[in-house]
Amino acid sequence: MLAIRLVSEPTRLDTLVLPIRPEGSEGPAALVPTASPLADEVRAEATALLPVARLAGDAGEVWAQLRPAGTPSRLILLGVGAGDEHAWRSAGAALARAGKDETCITVALPVDGATALRGLVEGLLLGSYRFRLTEAGATPALAEVDVVVADPGALDATLATARATAEMTRLARDLTNTPSSTKNPAWFAGQVEAAAAAYPDLHLRVREPEELAAEGFGGILAVGGGSASGPRLVELDWRPADARTHVVLVGKGITFDTGGISIKPVPAMKLMRKDMAGAAAVVTATLGAAALRLPVRVTTLAPLAENMVSGSAFRPGDVIRHYGGLTSESTNSDAEGRLVLADAMAYAARELRPDLLVDLATLTGANAVALGKRHAALYSDNDQLATDLLTAVEAAGEHAWRMPLPADYVEYLGSEVADLHSSPDRGAGSVVAALYLREFTGDLRDRWVHVDMSAPSWSEDEHAELTRGATGWGVRGLLRWLATLG
Repeated sequence: MLAIRLVSEPTRLDTLVLPIRPEGSEGPAALVPTASPLADEVRAEATALLPVARLAGDAGEVWAQLRPAGTPSRLILLGVGAGDEHAWRSAGAALARAGKDETCITVALPVDGATALRGLVEGLLLGSYRFRLTEAGATPALAEVDVVVADPGALDATLATARATAEMTRLARDLTNTPSSTKNPAWFAGQVEAAAAAYPDLHLRVREPEELAAEGFGGILAVGGGSASGPRLVELDWRPADARTHVVLVGKGITFDTGGISIKPVPAMKLMRKDMAGAAAVVTATLGAAALRLPVRVTTLAPLAENMVSGSAFRPGDVIRHYGGLTSESTNSDAEGRLVLADAMAYAARELRPDLLVDLATLTGANAVALGKRHAALYSDNDQLATDLLTAVEAAGEHAWRMPLPADYVEYLGSEVADLHSSPDRGAGSVVAALYLREFTGDLRDRWVHVDMSAPSWSEDEHAELTRGATGWGVRGLLRWLATLG
């Protein structure tokens, strides 16, 4: 992985990166004052380049200038736009792509560099991400970055936070990108166990099918019943001694979704390895909380199942008894995610009794219809909780939009044969799914948030810090939010 080092003086000057920003509504960009003083000839050359190259200084704009007889031998002008963290994140990602053939580059940061550093580091690490099962033919990648700041020691914590956040997001991307020929519930649970071993204070329990049956997790068992790879429930607990708040995170973990008996068409099935992106996000956010030693207790529940077609698969019209006793009529086996979430949420409400409950799920295609590919849908009855989480998500460079929970849609959940109908065909798919999940929150109903993040969990192209494939959506926002609860 890319190595990033804080220095007070540049020592390796093969390639020097100078930030530039817009200067007024007209005219060329301007150099950003940096912590490292520039040689007069370098400053003069960079200043002369700005109008000639017609650089605007927008975030992510890159101009490379060769200087064969000079020091540095290569000068990169990097647009940082408004200079906020989001702009620096985009700039860092653009720099990672533009500098992929470089061994080492040196970046000069502004004097007050904390915001710039966090954005730059996250952008560098996320923009340089590539997923491959083999290193054969791997594309070149930038190896080392020296970041020149006024006081390296004062920014060590900022660097550590940015690095941990990006590394956990990369891990979530790895888990989600892994093909389902490798990834099944047991494999996912094994990956969590291996990652958690680095943090001795983490507590892990993995329930296998026999334990799930004994304890009454009927939703997880129903969805996983059609697969030769049995379901699991991962429970990962970060429990610092100074925690004053307990948060339970629940993430949908369908390691592949055929749709079951209600089978999907091929175009809708080809990317269903990503149907466990919610589980990947909450697990890695919990690992991040341990890595950063956040003073908040975090328990993650990842219900894992493979929704397959077979003689033992659950059928449309089946009635499922969930943890705690509530029953669901399911007339569409492709609405399986809410069934496994219902079990985990009921368990959290009845047994763990946290202060706050948040679930993330690649739950519905209706999310993308309503909000497009880069926004998640957020639901909550708690205005302050919704605002706090939305603020953290946006600050982290992710995007979500709060959606309603209309009281007059609750009647859609009525069933003649069960307590609830889990998949009524009445429209408002994402809203109705959220209303269904709310029925399993118990006393936490007014302290619960549901995030339908199917659309932003995957990117078809490169955009700012996003690369093609899994995005790791939710990890950055959750870590920002958790850091405010200590």
